[in-house]
Amino acid sequence: MGPQRKELDSNTPLTIVIVGGSGDLARRKILPALFQLHCRQLLPKKFHIIGFSRTPMSHEEFRQKTTEFLTCRYVPQSRCQEHMDDFLAHCYYATGNYDSADSFLDLFQTMKKLEGERLVHRLYYLAIPPSIFLNTARSLGNAGLVHCGPSPAWSRVVIEKPFGRDRQSSDVMAQELAKVFGERDIYRIDHYLGKEVIQNLMVLRFANPIFEPLWSREYIESVQISWKEDIGIEGRGGYFDEYGIIRDVMQNHLLQILSLAAMEKPASLDSQAVRDEKVRVLKCVPALTRDDLVIGQYRGIERDGKRQPSYAEEDKVRPDSITPTYAAAVLRIQNERWEGVPFLIRAGKALDGRMTEVRVRFRARPQNLYQEILPDLPHNELVIRIQPDEAIYFKIVNKVPGLSLNLVSTDLDLKYKSAFKGDEIPDAYETLLVDALRGEKSLFIRNDELAAAWDIFTPVLHELEEKKVRPELYDFGGKGPKSTDKLLDRYGKVWE
Repeated sequence: MGPQRKELDSNTPLTIVIVGGSGDLARRKILPALFQLHCRQLLPKKFHIIGFSRTPMSHEEFRQKTTEFLTCRYVPQSRCQEHMDDFLAHCYYATGNYDSADSFLDLFQTMKKLEGERLVHRLYYLAIPPSIFLNTARSLGNAGLVHCGPSPAWSRVVIEKPFGRDRQSSDVMAQELAKVFGERDIYRIDHYLGKEVIQNLMVLRFANPIFEPLWSREYIESVQISWKEDIGIEGRGGYFDEYGIIRDVMQNHLLQILSLAAMEKPASLDSQAVRDEKVRVLKCVPALTRDDLVIGQYRGIERDGKRQPSYAEEDKVRPDSITPTYAAAVLRIQNERWEGVPFLIRAGKALDGRMTEVRVRFRARPQNLYQEILPDLPHNELVIRIQPDEAIYFKIVNKVPGLSLNLVSTDLDLKYKSAFKGDEIPDAYETLLVDALRGEKSLFIRNDELAAAWDIFTPVLHELEEKKVRPELYDFGGKGPKSTDKLLDRYGKVWE
């Protein structure tokens, strides 16, 4: 998002420690992304990657497990193995406990053998459950692995959402983490911000003057942000049952999209200015109420001779769980630009498809010149599809070719794969990791931004839990709870 990405310090050696290095996140996302950066020569000349975890493993076993998910996207296949071998030679492994300073002191000895006495930048990626972030950070600090005070070398930490369970726990996490790392060195990652189409939201709005006069309540009827998957929780029962769909998707991914779609033009493309505007618009959103919220939970069905389990039947889920797997909400932004425009957001598991998109619906004209031909003119809509098949398209009304005057809604579309042939779309983790190494924070979440996001959802989350509100059941593979229609009826059925 910045005017120019900061240049990486390629001369100072770098050590990347992946805490939780034996887990799925490390093997499927982080290590493959680092390999792609290596292929593109976006890592320093001298670097080491150390996986740190409780699982006993040798360096060679770690390298073998890492190889399973490496693919060559930026180098010719004829040189793929050569690049893999070179990358793996930089990968090491250490065993230890996350809450033990002694384990991190042992890790330090491994690091010093690799680093020598040179000045070294260090990036710590906490690919572990949020419940053990703080103990791990304290252990890192107590072991002396974090550069403190003025130093030409930096120590940065990357943490994954969810950042707490509500405003209070989020504040505690921020305060405790700040005792080890300064705010400037904390990188709160939301991988949706690394997606190419999400990054293009600002460009679409502020580099195309045609949209600015239209981008307000005068011309926009509603904004819809949808996230849905056609699968259940896929073995993540222990994690998901603690957090649920609102904390897992809505409070972070969807609010990040909303803030980019609704923010005012920043003073500059500096990361501070961009994040200032995101915070400002989130602070204009009142706390969500029960009246504007529908929650659901999927139930099992028989499909093609195979039973799809209900959420309550999933492994590590409490049989009487009231954790929502679906939520639909109406948010309002109380400022001059958006007063009266409903922002409709929904997220759900086990629905009728896989899709994430933003749909901006423009208001209908008060008078329809083509009333006799097409009494109900379709609304113009700008649709930004984030997944699958990244695209941006504009729904307009056209004349059907022929001798008669027939009208139809068609799409002016930009499909990324066809429009940018030959340009490899980077994975979100590639973008975010290289920004963390460069010290570019536009795509990371600031502490006050996190607080503003929690303020929107914390009251209703507490109410749901205190009153033990049971989610409405919906069929696995269906459209979601029927009560969603009642919510939308209040807004003129503006949801597709």
